[in-house]
Amino acid sequence: MNLQHERIQQACAALKLDRMATEWSAIADRSASSECSSLADFLEQLLTVEIDNRSCRTRETLLKFAGFPARKHFEDYDFKFASGAPRKQLNELIGLAFVERAENVVLLGPSGVGKSHLAISLGHKAVARGIKTRFVTAADLMLQLATAKKQDRLEPYLKRSVLAPRLLIIDEIGYLPFGREEANLFFNVIAKRYEHGSVIVTSNLPFSQWAGAFADDSTLVAALLDRLLHHAHIVQISGESYRLKGKKAAGIAPLQESARGVANNP
Repeated sequence: MNLQHERIQQACAALKLDRMATEWSAIADRSASSECSSLADFLEQLLTVEIDNRSCRTRETLLKFAGFPARKHFEDYDFKFASGAPRKQLNELIGLAFVERAENVVLLGPSGVGKSHLAISLGHKAVARGIKTRFVTAADLMLQLATAKKQDRLEPYLKRSVLAPRLLIIDEIGYLPFGREEANLFFNVIAKRYEHGSVIVTSNLPFSQWAGAFADDSTLVAALLDRLLHHAHIVQISGESYRLKGKKAAGIAPLQESARGVANNP
């Protein structure tokens, strides 16, 4: 490496142009060998590789922060099996306009119809767009909130993990019932994000049964749903469990409650 190359490497390091430091020499050689390449073309290529690198790093950071339990993509959702999924409505949601408008999405349906898959896939779409996203199950969220409150760190936790993401995904509301304190903490999450950031929630319960999951406090649930549903897209999914389809074909699947309860949701 000659002295000029060393100076270029040092300048790239000082300016934190990591990809440019490794790519500039090869791009310079290609530009020098091309009769149609100008200095402006050379500069544009340098800037492009650096921008692409920074975008990739940003997405990796956002993906780590999001905490998705698995990689799920909308394109992999089996609409042929999940015939009760409203495909047109879901296709509109993947445009993520609801995030720009700080609107919510509520995915309702029985276990196994792909609510979590769809929620995670929307989260992946958001991360790909550079949108700060966080995924958490309702049970884990309650545990983290209760721990933060006990340690007198509730406000910092809310700012970092609840208010910071533009999109917050809360999975599996209703699978485990909350006590009164937990119900109040959950209400606090929805209230603080109301008209400030989007929330995606999934639940196997119709709204008429949510009080049972929130300490039988119908007043709190009414106030919670008022905020959650004011600017919301309600996605009703009916059908049978995708996870049990193989067992059902073999005649060994357990009895599964139908989606009638969700379908009768007021």
